[in-house]
Amino acid sequence: MFFLFGLGTKQQDLGPGQVRTCPRCGNTSAWARVRESRQLTVFFVPVTRWGRRQLEVCTICGTAVEV
Repeated sequence: MFFLFGLGTKQQDLGPGQVRTCPRCGNTSAWARVRESRQLTVFFVPVTRWGRRQLEVCTICGTAVEV
């Protein structure tokens, strides 16, 4: 008998965020708001989630800032 399990990160798009200047690339743009959580899956079915946090991500370079 074997179990097929995995650990991963799930990201859910929450829509547009604020207009910010990115500290990494220096561009000013509307950032994307994302909810991120870690999850455990067994046979590709999510069993539990933890570590939920909301981030805003630069749409140009991908830098993330916790909100």
